[in-house]
Amino acid sequence: MRLLVTRPEPDATALRAHLIAQGHEVLTEPLITIKFDNADPIELDEVQALIATSRNGLRALAASPALEQARSLPLFAVGPGTAATAKALGFQHVIEGPGTGRQLVSFIVEHAEVNGGPLLHLAGDVLAYDFASELSRLGYHVLRPVVYETETATRLSGSTAARIANGQIEGVLLLSPRTAATFAALIKAHGLTEAARRLIYFCISQAAAAQLEEIAPVKVEIASEPNLQEVLALTARATPQSS
Repeated sequence: MRLLVTRPEPDATALRAHLIAQGHEVLTEPLITIKFDNADPIELDEVQALIATSRNGLRALAASPALEQARSLPLFAVGPGTAATAKALGFQHVIEGPGTGRQLVSFIVEHAEVNGGPLLHLAGDVLAYDFASELSRLGYHVLRPVVYETETATRLSGSTAARIANGQIEGVLLLSPRTAATFAALIKAHGLTEAARRLIYFCISQAAAAQLEEIAPVKVEIASEPNLQEVLALTARATPQSS
């Protein structure tokens, strides 16, 4: 199957390799760019635990002088992919939580002391869910340095737009609501709505799928759990629409 990967680099290249191993043809078109240049400093004095809701937060930490100190702290990670990245960085106490920020609130409340010191969220500049505000409402002190910034694409590349128009892409992977919303907006801007309706969309969550409403796709597949492994389970079962 001819698939389009839309997630940021370096994750787009890693995902492409997985999909090629499944037998797919793969084009990458990152719709969000991750930038670490203007990151806030990471200060861990009195912090009881870290919270990582994306691999990019951990990548920012990996480049920080705070990494060695951070490794000794518990780390709450959203989903298996983020947890695996934390373990690869040398964290000894990784607590893998549910796959969304909203679900993570209850999970943290079960495991963290409300008066045990601040929790530090390795946050980006745009959050899908502001669970830090909810934790603060419950009495936790949450620090949220912005350790990376994001920039959304303003156009599709000429080759990707032409391939969609000509039916040379059969499916699209959308791994966040923001990416899905960006894709839908760019499809409309390029006048490709009718062509895009024929594609199969492999979405990480219902929230991501909901962002496609304006282009009214005919077929949307939603992962059983909001993580990459379950999205790959969808693509593993996919068959080409055309030869």
